[in-house]
Amino acid sequence: MTAATTAPASTRRERTGWYFYDWANSAFSTTVITVFLGPFLTSVTEQAAGCALGADECDGRVHPLGITVAAGSYFPYLVSLSVLLTVFVLPVMGAIADRAPRKKPLLAAAAFVGAGATVAMAFVTGERYLLGGLLFIIANIAFGASVVVYNSFLPRLAGPDERDKVSSRGWALGYLGGGVLLLINLGVVMALSVDGDDQRTLDLARWSIVSAGVWWAAFTLLPLRWLKEHPAAEVAQARAGGNVLVDGFRQLGHTIRSMRAYPLTLAFLGAYLIYNDGIQTVISLASQFGTEELHLEQSALIVTILIVQFLAFGGALLLGGLATRIGARKTVLIALALWLGVILAAFWLPEGEPVPFMLLGVGIGLVMGGSQALSRSLFSQLIPEGREGEYYGFYEISDKGTSWLGPLAFGLVFQLTNSYRIGIVSLVVFFVVGGILLALVPMRRAIVAAGNTPPRLL
Repeated sequence: MTAATTAPASTRRERTGWYFYDWANSAFSTTVITVFLGPFLTSVTEQAAGCALGADECDGRVHPLGITVAAGSYFPYLVSLSVLLTVFVLPVMGAIADRAPRKKPLLAAAAFVGAGATVAMAFVTGERYLLGGLLFIIANIAFGASVVVYNSFLPRLAGPDERDKVSSRGWALGYLGGGVLLLINLGVVMALSVDGDDQRTLDLARWSIVSAGVWWAAFTLLPLRWLKEHPAAEVAQARAGGNVLVDGFRQLGHTIRSMRAYPLTLAFLGAYLIYNDGIQTVISLASQFGTEELHLEQSALIVTILIVQFLAFGGALLLGGLATRIGARKTVLIALALWLGVILAAFWLPEGEPVPFMLLGVGIGLVMGGSQALSRSLFSQLIPEGREGEYYGFYEISDKGTSWLGPLAFGLVFQLTNSYRIGIVSLVVFFVVGGILLALVPMRRAIVAAGNTPPRLL
């Protein structure tokens, strides 16, 4: 298999369309997952368990499918279930995307199913916790599937030397879009909420979630209009006349077997799995650390979330620019070193003082977007041509399917030490081990082994 040595023939408008899917889907990950859905669905579940809004104590249980579940555990269990299902769905979606003559219909289907399920949260009222759980699982799986298809466009839009810049711009615009909608929703909630009126707060949270679905669907229209299909001629010929779904499953089995022929690509995936799990754990546990260890008010946490979102926009562009000067792998290693600094600084944060915590958010924002965007573009160099969807399916699994490792380590350390500070510092091992493994991957040899042309700088 030969790889193109020149940049693909993509236009500026087409790349802009690709960027805007990051803008579109980030509303779901930020407004829905990060801020509103957990507390909203937990409140609905508590009502179903017989706990009135505003009750000081509640040990109620719900019984989905005859299984006794504590109301407060319902949402975490849903997250775990959706992750488990995603592990099975994403590689299949990637294989189908590679076998399909056109990828945009697949992107549209996944995006609109996810956005539709999010908008349907408008009907999650009263005690309809089962409906809310089902809609979340559908939306979360569809979100992951759409990202697999979306990422598979990247090698067709930019040559080896431009891919870091293009990936960073998309990631940056995503953080900006997610931050804009979150800022709007938080402004509406603060303006319209009434102290003591828990039902009004619940309704505002529900409509904030719905707004993310509308945002996701509306801005998905831009990539669907501006993106072009770039099927390789020999690939299109090989796939003509076959059943896409059947061929997709067949190709998935072949890919799993053939991945052993690309051990250096697997080595990169292993390194990414480890250090990205550290990143995801810091992001997911930062609010808990601020609340339980530093005893900060909710308003300080919200401001910090917004700081992270908007600074991640600049951070992705900043590290993307640095990658054009020194190479993506070196830039990611620098970002991992900065992550170490962030974690060590968290250990020394004083209690009850929001400003140092917000400054920590500044550090997270500056390194978060760039480290993720450049990892995506680095991996694109290691994918055999024509298998972008399949390999990005496995990439998303390493992003989502192993997100329990960091929280497990954090939880075990906290159980042994009863200290959130030591728990957060324990995550240092993910960045150190992941960084060492990444440094040991011979990137240029790995790219050539995958049949691709290495960029000028690595």
